[in-house]
Amino acid sequence: MTRAGAGDMKINSEVIARTSLRLLRDTGLDGLTMRKVADALGVRAATLYWHVKNKQELLDAMATLVFVEAAERLEPPRPGTPWDDWLGDWARQLRRVMLGYRDGARVLAGTYVNHPAVYGATELVLRTLREADFTLDEAAHGIPTLLHYTVGHTIEEQAHANPAYGDVSPYSVERLVRGVDAERFPLTAQALGDLVALNGDDSFEHGLRIFLLGMRAARADRAAG
Repeated sequence: MTRAGAGDMKINSEVIARTSLRLLRDTGLDGLTMRKVADALGVRAATLYWHVKNKQELLDAMATLVFVEAAERLEPPRPGTPWDDWLGDWARQLRRVMLGYRDGARVLAGTYVNHPAVYGATELVLRTLREADFTLDEAAHGIPTLLHYTVGHTIEEQAHANPAYGDVSPYSVERLVRGVDAERFPLTAQALGDLVALNGDDSFEHGLRIFLLGMRAARADRAAG
């Protein structure tokens, strides 16, 4: 007889992945184990391996749910919407979804996501950029660059807010200031607040603006011959 009435629940990779995402709130990614997932589902750990072969396959399934959640909200740009406004909103949307899960960006990083929603979102972004006079090559290189920036920034952002640090975060500006020799490194000491300011929208928007300006400049450079 299975535990906790699990016999009434159909166990599959999606159920396992959704349960794992819920557990992140308490365990974080480092504390997530197959045994804890199995306990939450009321089954033996060996049961999970019929559906996910190992921890990496579990992470792939979790990442798929996170990306699909973001991709399903992606709609074609409305008439008159500038391509860069629309593309920026897509990055913001992906970031918001990742921030909705503890270690959500780490879940998405370095995982294999193979789902129709991925290809649907990719096709829509490619088409939108082609209609904005980007070449297919420029558009195809722009997509992963934007994704890498968005995921990477969010990883750092969530790391700075890691609840495991408690009330004494090593990323605290006040704490960092005490560790910097202002006489030896005056510019670093002066800019420290901006260098570590990842807990909020401003730093993300700054990097996003640089990316979009870069795409615009690359298009203009190519058009100029």
